[in-house]
Amino acid sequence: MSDETTPTPTPATEASIRSILEWLAKAHDRQGSEDADQLFQQLLKLRDTPLPISQRIKLLDLLHAHAERVIMAELPGFQKISLPVSRKIRQRVRILIDLLETLAQDYFNSLAELFDPEGGNGLRAPHASLLRALQGIAWQIRINHLLASPTRIGLWQQLHAAFRTARRLGLENFPGPRGGAGVQRAYTDILLAAIAQPASFSASELEFISGFIERNPIRIELYDAPPADADAVFWIDLDSDFPAHALIRRVPAADARPLYFSCTAIAADARRKHDELVRGVAPEALDLPSFAGTRAGQGVLLRLAKLWGKPTKRRFNRRRQSYRANLCLGLNNLWHLLKNPAAPVRLSEWMVTNESPDGYALMHVTGSTDDLRIGEVVALQAIGESEASNGPWHICIVRWAISENPEHVEIGLQMIAARALAAKIAQPFELSGHHVNALILPQTPPLRPLESLLVASGNLPDNQEKLLLLVESGNLLIREVRTEQLDEQTSSIELFSLAPDDSA
Repeated sequence: MSDETTPTPTPATEASIRSILEWLAKAHDRQGSEDADQLFQQLLKLRDTPLPISQRIKLLDLLHAHAERVIMAELPGFQKISLPVSRKIRQRVRILIDLLETLAQDYFNSLAELFDPEGGNGLRAPHASLLRALQGIAWQIRINHLLASPTRIGLWQQLHAAFRTARRLGLENFPGPRGGAGVQRAYTDILLAAIAQPASFSASELEFISGFIERNPIRIELYDAPPADADAVFWIDLDSDFPAHALIRRVPAADARPLYFSCTAIAADARRKHDELVRGVAPEALDLPSFAGTRAGQGVLLRLAKLWGKPTKRRFNRRRQSYRANLCLGLNNLWHLLKNPAAPVRLSEWMVTNESPDGYALMHVTGSTDDLRIGEVVALQAIGESEASNGPWHICIVRWAISENPEHVEIGLQMIAARALAAKIAQPFELSGHHVNALILPQTPPLRPLESLLVASGNLPDNQEKLLLLVESGNLLIREVRTEQLDEQTSSIELFSLAPDDSA
């Protein structure tokens, strides 16, 4: 007697299969969101078609391959959006998320049939379905990170359940298709991206981080007890709906059964590659994209080394607040505002929800946010009861953003100076040539014992030895200075320590 009874296909079943295969043949060379909705409809059609498990999985795999082409075509476009994400883009993303949710769930459903004691299916190793389910979840998380959007309820729990299943079956380290990554490697890659504080990176930086993790040869091991290097230890609770936590920030509950992992090795690798890039080694020689050769790329590697290798506790407690403030967004807007406070400059209004000595959390109220990006410089001014009582402009960097819908965005600001002075950078002996807008920030001992110079990213050459700063303060003041070191860098701005040029 056969282990699997194959039902005689009905004309309706045959028509559904033929329809799906014909659509796939026509869609093979197409990419992008215009195919996502149709692909989703094919998945729903397959779900409603009664098929033997082996045939269902073959069709699922074909649809999964096309979904991968669609997602890879869509991801680059998410790197150029501003916050909050528009309704049109969210509608497009909703289709992609629905598609990925359905794919992941159908692979999970196939596992139930594969393990049915009545079915006797030995046609396919279950780790392949687990891997594709994990990939569908990973894509959802990645898209949420790019859009600064929180993940849906239950997504992390679903991810943990997939890994728990693979571990229970002893399949977590079974190689993937064509010798690719297994379930545990795919799972820990997702965890690494999540503990890198994705809300604090721009979309282009997040894609660089994803590539760095995927191509890195270092393997993350999971343990039942904390490893010795406590500074870089993280833990996960497979019963929770959360990503991993740093042990130094939060300890597991007494009744939890956590798994622990160390990021010491991959943090050290990020730091080593940063140091080699600074010494002039080409990114290609380190198996890194060209972005790694920029100062912004090197800054991302340095931040990864700290986030993974030495996560820190919050330095200050947050105090809840509820007052309104004006926000001036972008270096050029801020430069014009400081140079001439009476000049018209585009502002937006925000509600300060909490604050600490080193920053603020804000919620958008009114005004344009078209140029809002992680890592951008802004100025914040508390709104008083009268115009005369408005406070000073505090200089800040946008450190994180969360946007749940097109009408809502929250941001976190790191304050870097209580005030600033507008200036221009001129080349020596070329005072009438091209000038670069910059801000001079005062000393803030003990964190910054020297003045600082803030410029747009890439506007200051690496080998610049001497700078001329032109400051209009009543009369034109010319200062000869030199940069000491690069203190902060994002994809939008760079902040240098500044000292007088003693050779002048």
